[in-house]
Amino acid sequence: MSSLSIIIITLNEAERIGSLLEDLVQQTHRDFEVILVDSNSKDETCTVAQGFANRLPKLHIEQMLTKGVCLGRNTGAELAQHERLLFLDADVRLAPNFIEQALKDLDAKQLQVAGVYMSSKGLPKRYSLGYRLFNLGIGLTQFVFPTAIGACLFSTKTVHNTIQGFDNTITLCEDCDYVNRASRITKFRMLPLGFTFDPRRLKQDGIMTTGRKYLHANFHRLFIGEIRNNKIRYEFDHYKPKSNKGD
Repeated sequence: MSSLSIIIITLNEAERIGSLLEDLVQQTHRDFEVILVDSNSKDETCTVAQGFANRLPKLHIEQMLTKGVCLGRNTGAELAQHERLLFLDADVRLAPNFIEQALKDLDAKQLQVAGVYMSSKGLPKRYSLGYRLFNLGIGLTQFVFPTAIGACLFSTKTVHNTIQGFDNTITLCEDCDYVNRASRITKFRMLPLGFTFDPRRLKQDGIMTTGRKYLHANFHRLFIGEIRNNKIRYEFDHYKPKSNKGD
C-alpha cells in the first residue's frame, strides 16, 4: 500500500490541532509523514504540534511568515517526500481506519485525485440536512464539473506539479478549482468515505448564510469564472475560541 505525505495547514489552531494529530497517531496504516505548514500563528499551535514528535516521528513543522491557504498547501506539497498526498485542515477528525480504507479505494479505482464526503456524525441534527444536500451536490458534479472540500483532499505530486498547484489568486473555492483543473488530465472521483470537522463557521455565520454563500460561489464559478479579488467575501481566521459561549 502507498506511502503518504499528509499536509496540514494551520493558523491559530492550538485548540484543535491536537485532536487531529491524535487521530493520525491512531491510524491503522502507519506509512506516512506529516507536514504541518503554519501561517505564522500567534497562539501555541506549533508548540502543541511539537508535542506529538515522539508519537509521530515523521512530523515536520514548517513555519511561514505569511498566511495563505493556497500558499500553505503548495508549500507542503513542495516539501512532501512521497508521491501520494493528502491535504487536511486542522479541525478535521478521522476514523482510525480512514487512511487504510482510502488508500485501498484509491488503488482499486486507480485514482490520483479524489475528494471525501462530509459526515455529520456526532453533530446536532440541524446540520444533517445541509450536509446531505451538500454531499449530494458534490456527488453529482464529480462527473461534469468537479467540486471538492479542500479540508480533506487526495492528490499526487505528479498531478499537483502538472497543474501548478493551488491557484494563489483565487480567494474562494480554490479547492474546487484545483480538482476541476486536475480532472482535465486525470479521472477525479469522490471516495465513499466521510470525515468530520468542527462546524464553527456554521455556528458563527449561520447555516443558511453559509449555504447561500457557497451556492452563490459555485454559480459564479460555473457561469462567470473562478472567484478572485474577494468578489465574494469570505474571511478566514475569524473564529471564536472554543471556550466562548455559543461556540
